[in-house]
Amino acid sequence: MIDFKEFTLDNGLQVIVHEDFTTPMAVINVLYDVGSKDENENQTGFAHLFEHLMFSGSVNIPNYDEPLQKVGGENNAFTSPDITNYYLSVPAQNIETGFWLESDRMLGLAFDEHGLEVQRKVVIEEFKQNYLNQPYGDVWLKLRPLAYEVHPYKWATIGKEISHIADAQMQDVRNFFNKHYSPINAILVIAGNITFDKAKELTEKWFGPIPSGVKYSRNLPQEPTRKKEKIAEHTAKVPLTGIYKAYLMPGRMDKNYYAADLLGDIMGRGKSSRLYGKLVKEKKLFNSLSASCTGSTDTGLLIIQGKLNKGVDAKEANAAIEAITQEMMENLVNEEELTKVKNQAEASIVFSEIDLLNRAMNLAYSKLLGDTNLVNQEGEKVQAVTAEDILTQAKTVLRPDNCTTLYYYADPAIASQNVDLSDEEE
Repeated sequence: MIDFKEFTLDNGLQVIVHEDFTTPMAVINVLYDVGSKDENENQTGFAHLFEHLMFSGSVNIPNYDEPLQKVGGENNAFTSPDITNYYLSVPAQNIETGFWLESDRMLGLAFDEHGLEVQRKVVIEEFKQNYLNQPYGDVWLKLRPLAYEVHPYKWATIGKEISHIADAQMQDVRNFFNKHYSPINAILVIAGNITFDKAKELTEKWFGPIPSGVKYSRNLPQEPTRKKEKIAEHTAKVPLTGIYKAYLMPGRMDKNYYAADLLGDIMGRGKSSRLYGKLVKEKKLFNSLSASCTGSTDTGLLIIQGKLNKGVDAKEANAAIEAITQEMMENLVNEEELTKVKNQAEASIVFSEIDLLNRAMNLAYSKLLGDTNLVNQEGEKVQAVTAEDILTQAKTVLRPDNCTTLYYYADPAIASQNVDLSDEEE
């Protein structure tokens, strides 16, 4: 159970405070309600670009990292299709430095041409290194636009193509900042060795004077029910052929989300899962094989992905996967198997709450979903899932006409090399 208190500033900034006096640290987490799904399809990658730009100096502070490091703090950020999240941790007695830094960049970035050019190059290099020049790196660049037809989840967080970042102009950057990075579109969490009264006092002091901004209102196209299977093929310079299967599944706030998520766990979470046990251990068709869910706010994806052992026919391997999905659609899971994945899921929730920063992030995301106390209800929701719920979701999610399959073939010249991937993470 995570205890918390909440208040909202006059400028619309939603604030959550979690007191924990067992630690000498305090954290500040700022969640902005903007992700890659909020970008213009012809100007993608902007949310991720801003993750970098927010560290390039604000109106009054030219170097974000230096003042924080001087007081023993550290920071980072991440971008997803749904959110952009900035966080810092610092010895509790120095927490005001964090308030100063975070509030100043919310007030306004420096919008320096040199800073934009530097971060543009960093992001372009990241695009090349992680997505274009790395084995299997472009899988999501290919799979997302296949899996989604209309929803902006159809492009990756890094962006659709390098040119969208290369061609970004300063006015485009200013417009994106003004649209999304304001108190009315943010959730602030203060957690750790600080009282609620002190946290509120510092929040009002540093964030209270910032202009509210305009509330961003989404009107995104929602992904229609899929009625036809999609199949695509690609050949690349990789050592092993891969198979990637994407099924549309309920979004994070759908009442069926937890059943669909547990369905993925039963099929492909760990080495005791059905896919791994039957197709890696027994039949030895795959070198690695797993299933997972994207956990998206809107319609998400249940992903089955694996790399074939050499000499295995890809179509044969795919048929073996589909034999298991067919089993899931026809039969109830037994109580022992269901209890195991429930306990695994609940253990993950409990372990995630050990870390102070994770607690702060989970509070912020639950608030974004509409109810901060959702953070304390996940275990209950997991345990409430029945075998019948799993079967219903299997019949809905695992339908062949709800599936996108990408065959990612290994180039024969590369595949002929003796490469051992047996230690690859699942």
